[in-house]
Amino acid sequence: MGEIISLNKPNSLAEGAYNALIACELDEKVNLTNQMANAWENRQLSLNGAKHIKAPERPGRPKKPELISPSQVKKRPLTSAKGRLALIHAIAHIELNAIDLALDIIVRFSHVRMPRSFFDGWVMVAKEEAKHFTLLRERLADLDAEYGDLPAHDGLWEAASETGHDLNARLAVVPLVLEARGLDVTPPMVTKLRAAGDHKTAEIFNIIYEDEKGHVAVGAKWFRFLCNKQGLDPYYTFNKLVSKHFRGHLKGPFNDRARCATGLTPLFYRNLSPLGN
Repeated sequence: MGEIISLNKPNSLAEGAYNALIACELDEKVNLTNQMANAWENRQLSLNGAKHIKAPERPGRPKKPELISPSQVKKRPLTSAKGRLALIHAIAHIELNAIDLALDIIVRFSHVRMPRSFFDGWVMVAKEEAKHFTLLRERLADLDAEYGDLPAHDGLWEAASETGHDLNARLAVVPLVLEARGLDVTPPMVTKLRAAGDHKTAEIFNIIYEDEKGHVAVGAKWFRFLCNKQGLDPYYTFNKLVSKHFRGHLKGPFNDRARCATGLTPLFYRNLSPLGN
């Protein structure tokens, strides 16, 4: 990784997002993300003047957790306390990645001519991901644990690296595949957590689920916008980009109702699932 220089007094949105993106300490990353979002919402940051900023190869991160292969991550049943703790830690890791993915899209694609509302959407996403991560860290603390206690995998950032050259590909793979998967798997997890008596964690997961609908909607809106602008068929383009940049098939079953509400209709993803489910 090349030299990373912190921009202490951001004047542009990209500078503010960059500062949060490279922050290694967790509280600092969350605080800088919220400061960036609040300054942008109050029209204190410019959309221009950030062409000299380059997104880092990797975001700033603490020394822990240890990053391992996804195949090495142990699966534990939610009926056990250890299983629920492992799940909370895993989702916290996903949400930390999600903060950085939203920040990265702001920094990396700040030079692309897009409406201001495009950046409004990703600022909202970054701010809500920071909220989710904070809620999960607090829940881990309730259970006498903290983020970093368990190993985690690096699959999400690999997706960012794979699509860093192409905004269409980034939108297709990150919000419309990775985040959309959360719409499928979160409701069953909420049900299992409530059945296990862990209503506090279930409520946090439900908050994340409701917010993630909006995040997928942001991705779907701007993916369609770019395809229309470029004269591309959105369904064919999505299938082509996902086949190229995402490893493996999309897994069902799909939460079609929630996906459709975000603008992600089955025509996007059915052909990419081996069973079409």
